[in-house]
Amino acid sequence: MEVVAGDMIGYVNRLEAEINKLPQAECPVWHHFAPGLYARQMFIRAGTVLTGAVHKSEHLCIVSGDIDVTTDEGVRRITALQLIIKSKPGAKRAGCTYRDTFWTTVHATDETDLEKLAMELFESTNQQLLGGSENVQLLNNRLEG
Repeated sequence: MEVVAGDMIGYVNRLEAEINKLPQAECPVWHHFAPGLYARQMFIRAGTVLTGAVHKSEHLCIVSGDIDVTTDEGVRRITALQLIIKSKPGAKRAGCTYRDTFWTTVHATDETDLEKLAMELFESTNQQLLGGSENVQLLNNRLEG
């Protein structure tokens, strides 16, 4: 399927609908705080196809690994020890890893409560995000298993 940059969100949503039918990938998540900053770091194993949450505000993504990722311009291969990307509000990304990859988003906020952070930063609750107990893929695994 050819991906047209102008329909990237539509592509990601269609991909996500298919991914939700598959077994859930285990992607450990760590939370880091500093005055005025919140960083959400995720470890993604090689061979994982995933989608992210819609972000409500501009933020930074720090990527280390080897991953194809959707951008506003199309699909981009990132093979870097470390790369920093600026992400706009409304961004929703999909990715496919070729090597183990760390993906960290950095947000300007004073909030430290994870539930409140999710409401402030994402169009998902904390429990619906990857690693959360209400993640759609994880729920599908429980129903099938």
